[in-house]
Amino acid sequence: MATRKTPAATRKDEAATPQAAPALGIPQLGDVNAYLTDAMQRTFLFLDTLLDRGNNYLEHLDQGTPPLLKFEHEVVMDGHDLPNPCNYALLRLQPPASMPVKPEARPVVVVDPRAGHGPGIGGFKFDSEVGMAMRAGHTVYFVTFRPEPEDGQTLLTVMDTEALFIEEVIRRHPQCPAKPVVIGNCQAGWAMMALNARRPELFGPLMIVGAPVSYWAGSSTLNPMRYSGAQLGGSWLASMTSDLGADRFDGAYLVENFEKLNPANTLWNKYYNLWAGVDTEAERFLEFERWWGGYFRMTGSEIESIVENLFVGNKLARGAMMAGDKAIDLRNITSPVVVFASWGDNITPPPQALNWIIDTWGDERAIAAAGRTIIYVLHESVGHLGIFVGGSIALKEHDQLVTSLDVIESLPAGLYEMKLEAKAGKDEQRWDQLEPGDYTVHYQHRTMDDIRKLNPEGREEEEMFSTIAQWSEFNANLYKTYVRPWVKMSATRDIANTMVKLNPLRMQRQLFSDSFFMAPFIRQKAAEARAQRAAVADDHPLKQFEKKMAQQITDELNLYRDRRDERTVRMTRQMFGPKGLGAWLKPHEPDAVVAHERALRELDVYREKALAHIAEGGFAEAVCRIVVAGMISIGAFERRSLRLARLLAQLPMHASVSPKTNWVQLLKDQARLTAVAPVEALNALEQLLPDTATRERALAVSAAVMMIEPTLANPRSEIIEFLIGTLGVDPQRVIGLARKLTDALEKPEAKPVAARKPIARKAAAKPVAAKPATKVKKAAAKPKTAKGKATAKAA
Repeated sequence: MATRKTPAATRKDEAATPQAAPALGIPQLGDVNAYLTDAMQRTFLFLDTLLDRGNNYLEHLDQGTPPLLKFEHEVVMDGHDLPNPCNYALLRLQPPASMPVKPEARPVVVVDPRAGHGPGIGGFKFDSEVGMAMRAGHTVYFVTFRPEPEDGQTLLTVMDTEALFIEEVIRRHPQCPAKPVVIGNCQAGWAMMALNARRPELFGPLMIVGAPVSYWAGSSTLNPMRYSGAQLGGSWLASMTSDLGADRFDGAYLVENFEKLNPANTLWNKYYNLWAGVDTEAERFLEFERWWGGYFRMTGSEIESIVENLFVGNKLARGAMMAGDKAIDLRNITSPVVVFASWGDNITPPPQALNWIIDTWGDERAIAAAGRTIIYVLHESVGHLGIFVGGSIALKEHDQLVTSLDVIESLPAGLYEMKLEAKAGKDEQRWDQLEPGDYTVHYQHRTMDDIRKLNPEGREEEEMFSTIAQWSEFNANLYKTYVRPWVKMSATRDIANTMVKLNPLRMQRQLFSDSFFMAPFIRQKAAEARAQRAAVADDHPLKQFEKKMAQQITDELNLYRDRRDERTVRMTRQMFGPKGLGAWLKPHEPDAVVAHERALRELDVYREKALAHIAEGGFAEAVCRIVVAGMISIGAFERRSLRLARLLAQLPMHASVSPKTNWVQLLKDQARLTAVAPVEALNALEQLLPDTATRERALAVSAAVMMIEPTLANPRSEIIEFLIGTLGVDPQRVIGLARKLTDALEKPEAKPVAARKPIARKAAAKPVAAKPATKVKKAAAKPKTAKGKATAKAA
């Protein structure tokens, strides 16, 4: 069959016969034999690839299921050797020669999720989180884990071990005063959040990628998975499953739940795509399946804590999750937190990744007043696994996150969304050399309402999940009291290990390997297919028909999924809604309401303290205060602005400013003050800047930092324009001083970026007399009173 090829001449003659003419009503099928030959060859190559998958699975088991990293590595610490052992270990990854380490660069620690699969997804490819960090010159460490947990291992054991790992990383880099960057993928995201809240002194910026922290959040269309647990009665089933496993919970059950989310991909698309493009898809398929087919186990204590505290209880965001006798409060995290989520992620959609901000803080002003920085990044379409392993994601979002660490730590306290804009096809921007690469980045100020708007169905239905959590606790107590003792008496480790081996996800790989009785025949036919490969073109009529049939099967499976999910949502609402168990188990007060009330009380305290110190400081404090108010008025901080500010800080600014001034800390302090007393902060500038010359220079420095080109040519910035009027200074002198400062920093050697035309510099317009602004956003004040001060109404 593999050698049957029709000569070109014969095909031409056949095409010319009347029987092939569409005029007779016979469908245009093209060369049927050629398609059948191609399909048969693809089938044997497909089966050959599945045999390779089975062999890879067995080989991986024989090797002890090591992490599937693309990088060589060495073991730094092994949790097995600690006084309280666990199955975690710390690796140092060895970069290729083309990616030399910069000794002064802070280390990066990547923590992979323990959600059923084995470790390695964070360093699965060279274009990955790990690869981008190495490319930027960072030493990269990786937290891995073995397939089997240690007896007696708990979540607290793992947390304490990971703290020891980060301490060791810090100890190994004494030349770097900055704390490590920690990246937590998926389930490792909430784990690193919890550890950071307990040990904030260990962390630099924390990036959580595709990490669910608010488990009740979402909608019936974004993630119907959250409704399925209610149908099973809550957490008791996870407890019973681990008891039947003799204190072991098989991660294959978690993977099975993931696969049920998308039956079209699990049952059809994954295999059809391999069969349809087996010539190019086999290697990618095998690489991914090697990781996807590695199933790891947890202790009963671990899975029970995860399900009760997080999946069902949703306790982390509200500060009700306990570590020993102390609650874990996410407000204790002092380092910047970066959240990366995607609309294409059906496991952790944006509301699940972001609503903890509302439930923890209640008000964006409380974030700023407490001196905290939270940044989120949203992708339009990439799926859950693509966030970690997608090459395009690595080359864009992960690359920009890693190369923006200096800016992220310099941002004034507050809530931001990080926006990336491609430079291609756009005019070159001034100070473009301060952010090399293909993207320009800015950080837009956000409010709690901005996060609420991300959920198309609102948050009202989360009250139902409060009822579900209470019902789950009731069922769990019944199980633990009356059923667990009997289950534990009958369960043994040998029986549990046998059941693990018989799991269908493992069996399909183990049985279809070279041990399969027809494997030699398949191998032989696959070798013949490779040697005599005769692929038909994509525009072949039968190939087109094949694709239509494949799409129809996908559509039918998607329809089944949608109907199944709709039924699950409907039944859950009926059972646990206000007319069901919700009438008996009343929902608790929403976490967002509790957090907001707490935030308002704390803001009053912050404001009282701020007003007591509102007039303290001098030139440096005034500049930072103006910059913060200006950037809030504009609505965003430019990455170039903050790097430009670092260069400006090296210039002599004012006699009162010391060369050792910590501008970053001053900026953060003034952001906290401005968050709670915006009007008073601007009104106090007259006291901080006592004379005209000082005021002009402070406004000039602020305008230069904000890169307000319209201001430098024609003062149209609301804040600068407003303050020029209220402080009674000459706008031309302010503009001239700003020009001098920025011109002193211009680098003549800087060249325009390739593939982009140089910006057309406009002639400086004649300065216009400053007029009071008619509207100033947020921290910026509105028109002044008769005495020239901002009114309280402007707040």
